[in-house]
Amino acid sequence: MRNSILIYNARLLDESMDSPGAVFVLEGKIRAVFTGYFTDRGTVTSLIKPLLAEDGYDSEYPVEIMDADGLTVSPAFIDMHVHLRYPGQTEKEDLNSGLHAAAAGGYGTVVAMPNTNPVVSDFETALSIEKEAAAIGLSHLFQTVSITRNFDGNDVSHLEAVDRKYVPVITEDGHDVLSAAVMMDAMRIAGEKGIIVSCHSEDPALAQKARPFRESALELMRGTGLNSWGTDAEAAENADEWLVSRIDRLMESANDILALAEDTATVRNIMIARAAGCRIHLAHVSTAASIEAVRAAKNAIIDEEEDSAADDAYSAYGAFVSGTDFVPVKERSSEFDVTCEITPHHLALCGTEGDFSRALVNPPLRTDADRDALLEAIRDGTADVISTDHAPHTAEDKKNGAPGFTGLETAFGVCNTFLVKGGQISSRRLSQMMSANPARILGLQKGLLKAGLDADLTMFDPDEKWTVDSSLFCSKGRATPFDGRTLTGRVHRLIIDGRLVFER
Repeated sequence: MRNSILIYNARLLDESMDSPGAVFVLEGKIRAVFTGYFTDRGTVTSLIKPLLAEDGYDSEYPVEIMDADGLTVSPAFIDMHVHLRYPGQTEKEDLNSGLHAAAAGGYGTVVAMPNTNPVVSDFETALSIEKEAAAIGLSHLFQTVSITRNFDGNDVSHLEAVDRKYVPVITEDGHDVLSAAVMMDAMRIAGEKGIIVSCHSEDPALAQKARPFRESALELMRGTGLNSWGTDAEAAENADEWLVSRIDRLMESANDILALAEDTATVRNIMIARAAGCRIHLAHVSTAASIEAVRAAKNAIIDEEEDSAADDAYSAYGAFVSGTDFVPVKERSSEFDVTCEITPHHLALCGTEGDFSRALVNPPLRTDADRDALLEAIRDGTADVISTDHAPHTAEDKKNGAPGFTGLETAFGVCNTFLVKGGQISSRRLSQMMSANPARILGLQKGLLKAGLDADLTMFDPDEKWTVDSSLFCSKGRATPFDGRTLTGRVHRLIIDGRLVFER
C-alpha cells in the first residue's frame, strides 16, 4: 500500500467545514474532498477514477477503501506543548509511550519541551530525537531547544546553529528566563531566524516565594490520602476538616503569588518581543490579567497594520502627485507577533472548587473569574491554540509534589465535553484551535481538509460517552484530574501521511 486511502460515509469537520462527505488521500496527501452523503462504496469509488487517470495512475492502483461508519473525520490535532521526558527521564515517559499516547489522543504532531536530563540545548540533539521519533512511525515530533544553554540563564550562543525548518520553536519551559537582557538577546536571534519563542511566563523570584506554601501544604497532605491531582473526594471527606482547610489556605497563598508571577512575566515578555521584533507564543496562559495583556498586544498589532496600510496608501499618493519617493511616517514591525495557548484543564476546571484546590500543576488551576476570562478568550479569538502541557510523572514524584497532569489521551474528550457540548464554542472553532491554528503558527502544510495538504487525519465519535480510566493510558503518567469522569467524544482512528497508525 502506498499510503493511499478513500474514506467515505463520514462527517467532515475543520475550521470552515462541517458536512457529510468523503476524503481521498493519494501518496500521503489529501487529493480531493467530496461533500455530500456518500454511503455507497461503488458510488464513491467511481469519483476517484478520473482523478487517478488525471495523475497518471492506472485503474489497478491500490487504494484502501474505508467506511467511516459515520465517524467525524478532521485534520489530526497538533499539540504545541508536551513533555515526553526524553532523554533521561524514561521512568516518567519515553518516545514510544509518549507517541502512542499522542496517537490515542488523535494527535498527528506534537512539540516536545527541552527540560529533560540532559537539557536539549543543541540543534544536533534535537535532530537526533526527531529521527528516533520518526522511526517509531506514529505522530510527527518537533523537538524544541532551550533558550539558554543547559538552562544556565546566560548563554544563548547555541541558538545561532538552530534551523527553523527542523526546530521551529525554542523555549525554557518549566521556568522563565530570569534576565530580561538575556531574553532580549535570545529573541533578537530568534527574530532574525524566524524562530518562535515559546514563553513559560512566570517570574522566577516570585515563583520561589510561592514554594514554601506549596511545600507546607504537601507536608500536611502526606499520610492523609489526599493527592495532588484533584481526584480525592473520599479522602477529603474522611480527613480532618481543620487539616483540609489549612492545606487549602496554604495552596491559595501559593497560587496568589504564582498569579502575580505569571502576570508580570507575561507583560515583560510581550514588551521584549516587541522590541526584539520576535514572534512569541505564550504557553499555558491561565489568568484574566495575562489574557488581557495578550488581547491588548494583538489589538495594538492590528492598529499598527491598519496605520501602515494607510501610510502605504498615502505614500503612493504622495509619490504620484510629487513624482518623487515619499517616506512613510512610521515603519512597520512585521516580525513581532503574539500567539497564545490555553490548556484543557484550565478551561474545564477551577482551582477554588473542592478537590481541585489541592491539584498541583504549573500554572495552578485558577479562580472562577480567571476561567471565565479564558473562556471569553476562546470565544472572541484572543486565544489561538489549545495545548495539553502533557506532563507525565511517576506516582512517587506526584506524591512528592511534582506539578503537572497527563493530558494527551483526554484532551479531545475534555474540550468536546466542556466547550462544545457545554455550548461555549462550535466544533469548527475547536478544530481551528486544535488543528488549523497550530499548523499556521508552526508553518505546517496540515490542519485543514484541503487538497494538497498532508493527510494527517483524526477520526472520532463526538457523541460517544466514556469514563476515563488512567490505568489504561498508553502514557506512563497516570495523574489526571479527570480520572473516573465521564467525557463525551472519543478518538477512534489516527491516520498519518495516509497510513492508519492507530485504531481503537
